[in-house]
Amino acid sequence: MSENASLPRHIGFIVDGKSAMGKTAWLAGTYEGHLAGYNALKDVVLEVLHRGVKYASAYVFSTENWKRSEEEVRHLMKLLLNILKADLPIFIENEVRLRVVGSREGLSDQLIKAIDEAEEKTADLKNGELVLCLNYGGHLEIADAVKKIVQSGVSPEEITPELIAQNIYAPEVPPCDLIVRTSSEQRLSNFMLWRSAYSELMFIEKNWPDMTTDDVSVILEEYANRNRRFGK
Repeated sequence: MSENASLPRHIGFIVDGKSAMGKTAWLAGTYEGHLAGYNALKDVVLEVLHRGVKYASAYVFSTENWKRSEEEVRHLMKLLLNILKADLPIFIENEVRLRVVGSREGLSDQLIKAIDEAEEKTADLKNGELVLCLNYGGHLEIADAVKKIVQSGVSPEEITPELIAQNIYAPEVPPCDLIVRTSSEQRLSNFMLWRSAYSELMFIEKNWPDMTTDDVSVILEEYANRNRRFGK
């Protein structure tokens, strides 16, 4: 647990919205638009972890995103590969562990290799974790957990919420204390469904590529002012 009760242990980010460039790159799915969002992701996540939050997760590619144009999917995969390879030294320098959760079905061999190498090289780093939700869906995560349990031979009577929690992706990653979504959208969109049961939700009008490290102070201050309730 965080030593400071007013500080979230885990913030989940649903990165949404076009940049201030107009109608634009991010919305249209151009490389430049996704690059702006990608740069914001690095800056915001590193600042969050620097401020003492232990886990930051980011919804970078959902299972539904395969329905986008081939060009846009290619842009996104290129940037994800960049995070895991070209920018890996940045995370190592900042002592940040990288973890990728989601299905590997449909991912290229090159990307899978980069995921494995990034996770291996950062496994022992201690200044926080960035959890990339890649080819991820909350429904799929729960279904995969149940499959693992059934395959292990557990009887139906033995299946409990605690057992499911032990079999979701990266079960060591705690529930989200706070989920932040940008661009005024107000829904979870299949993000962290198991970990969001008691999450505080924060919806920001600003579009994700326009987020800066200054926004981290606003997010943490808002969370500190919340009165969390675990139940009715």
